[in-house]
Amino acid sequence: MIVVIAGFVVWWPASRTARLGDFPLEGGASILDCQIRYRTIGRLDAQRSNAVLVVPWFQGTSAELVRQVGAGKLVDTSKYFAILVDAFGNGVSSSPSNSRRQPGAAFPRFTMRDLVTAQHRLVTETLQIRHLHAIVGISMGGMQAFEWMMSYPDFMTRVVSIVGSPQTQPDDTGRWNDGLSWLSQSRWTRTRARIRSLQPRSALNEFLLQPENQSRQIHAILSHDITRRFGGSMERAAAARRPELLVVSTWQDREVNPKPAFDYARLSGAEILELDGRCGHQAPSCERATLWPAVGRFLGR
Repeated sequence: MIVVIAGFVVWWPASRTARLGDFPLEGGASILDCQIRYRTIGRLDAQRSNAVLVVPWFQGTSAELVRQVGAGKLVDTSKYFAILVDAFGNGVSSSPSNSRRQPGAAFPRFTMRDLVTAQHRLVTETLQIRHLHAIVGISMGGMQAFEWMMSYPDFMTRVVSIVGSPQTQPDDTGRWNDGLSWLSQSRWTRTRARIRSLQPRSALNEFLLQPENQSRQIHAILSHDITRRFGGSMERAAAARRPELLVVSTWQDREVNPKPAFDYARLSGAEILELDGRCGHQAPSCERATLWPAVGRFLGR
């Protein structure tokens, strides 16, 4: 797809739709007329063995992920066939804001396992790929990367979790519950509060955001815990790891508690990249000169 950005004509990968019908969820409900949106960049090799699934952060989109992939970037699309996926609740794939049959509060809650199951169906049913070279996830995407290892342990060769976690912690829960409380206020209350704080850009964002979208993804994060299959044991969850794993995090992260990721990596013998954390949870952006080559080496081994 050709688009014009800031006066320049550039190629931009088109968004495509996988239709999953009425999609059953882990909690017993279903997403009706379920759709998952995605983009692909790069070329699938003859053996169909070079596909890398890339999953975004909280409220992130495949359009934003496009900037993370390319020659010499997080996923080198001169070598790999990158599949950039939109998660439920981001306003692009099935979400409270775009569902005709389950709009707003009628849209059911989903879990990390539900997100991963939908992505697995996208890869196997729509794209007809039977094995992934790797899964790469950032923040909430890193949480999904851990869930992928538990749900489909033999489906991928390598996994990269970047500032993600295998298990939401009590301090994380407190922050996300604060977010839910904020979202429960009216749009005008939230917008006026930002204006009074002299934050015009944040005020505009508050006016435009879809609170039900955010709340559904928050509830998925709140329930996230890969140890549930193992009686709450991180040791047993670590022993079950089969793909090669690179855990990227920083002890300076104040948005996602890094301890469970580092603990899991240590217990499972995974490779660790500890960023210096000068930007906290935003380390993947401001330390990409360190991150991108390290991920490239890991994927290329």
